[in-house]
Amino acid sequence: MRVVIRNAYVIDPASNFEGFADISIKDSYIETVGEVGGVSIDREIDATGLVASPGFVDIHAHLRDPGLTHKETIKTGLEAAVKGGFTSVCCMPNTKPVVDNVQTVEYIKHKAEEYNICDLYPIGSISKNEEGKELSDMLKLAQAGCVAFSDDGVPVMNAELLRKALIYSEDLNVPLTLHEEDKNISSDGVVNECELAFRLGLKGIPNVSESCIIARDIEIAKSTKAHLHICHVSTKESVEVLRKAKTDNANVTFEVMPHHFSLTDREIDNYNTFAKVNPPLRSESDVEAIKTAIASGIVDAIATDHAPHEEDSKRCTMQKAAFGISGFETAFAITNTYLVKQGIISLYEAVRLMSYAPAQTFNLDAGSLEEGKFANLVLIDKDKEWVVDRFKFVSKGKNTPYHNKKLTGLVVKTLYKGKEVF
Repeated sequence: MRVVIRNAYVIDPASNFEGFADISIKDSYIETVGEVGGVSIDREIDATGLVASPGFVDIHAHLRDPGLTHKETIKTGLEAAVKGGFTSVCCMPNTKPVVDNVQTVEYIKHKAEEYNICDLYPIGSISKNEEGKELSDMLKLAQAGCVAFSDDGVPVMNAELLRKALIYSEDLNVPLTLHEEDKNISSDGVVNECELAFRLGLKGIPNVSESCIIARDIEIAKSTKAHLHICHVSTKESVEVLRKAKTDNANVTFEVMPHHFSLTDREIDNYNTFAKVNPPLRSESDVEAIKTAIASGIVDAIATDHAPHEEDSKRCTMQKAAFGISGFETAFAITNTYLVKQGIISLYEAVRLMSYAPAQTFNLDAGSLEEGKFANLVLIDKDKEWVVDRFKFVSKGKNTPYHNKKLTGLVVKTLYKGKEVF
């Protein structure tokens, strides 16, 4: 079976290629990117006016399965992912049970293989049950298929436990990916510490609760030479700490989220629980700092932190509402609207930060249109304007602060191993 995509504007950061070309797909694999002729063709896809890029790679997502399937299942999560153009997803371990055992890893992998629409990579927990007391069996989890380790929304407050985890992760050649928050400072905060939070009577989470723990963990990581990856960076102070670490050649990478470079803490007005996320939406100066970091090239990946919740988890007081935004289906459009269209970065760089760069960060065989690779790719209408309607989300989680907001850039088609999955 040979499928040829004609007339696309192709962006493939893995091979440093950008320009008009045809893409030939033979039996699930990329055959050629260039001029295709003189061969038998079973099907043609006309991509005139569209951009073709590697399928996006998300290194930070929550699929809630097993145990929290009223919020999301692996099936609905992956369906939402491919609608958003993602063909590779790393899922966080905060399920029930936690991904601290081989059986849960095998369950996740089996479910993904059963649906066969997207690559799914489990992330194992650093500590048993994410309690921060005793290390998980990282060796067995890595052998079972975990590509990284994290306690996800629970910061590793025990510095010695973190140091030991870093030593083991170095031996296993996988990163630790950390949620950075000093709970002694943030305590029971629910939104960014700001004037609006004060007026609304809401407990704030100050910037320093993130930046100080990042600084601590970088120093610990430098003593081990392990790969430390920082999740969802949200503050200007954190950016400066990470900028210095990179200047010092520390083995540190970090990701940013679309909501942290597009929305500010003003979204929490009128007690908008759909804007409650952790780390919280920050000030305008923090948003600008994240954009500047992206423009300067120090950011290693754009991830989603896809965090779906059922309606009841958001239809309550701000104090009781769950943290999280459903992110798969809007990620590219937000990136295109707030970064590319505003001239912060090029479309090529946006594609790189959503595909090849995150794959490289987590050592995944993904994010490439090179010959012989699986034909995981996405076709995009970069100029299509559309209005977000949360009720049309494929994800079970309809929780988004972008409802009724106009975005530019739409995923038209997603192919996984040469097969149309969206």
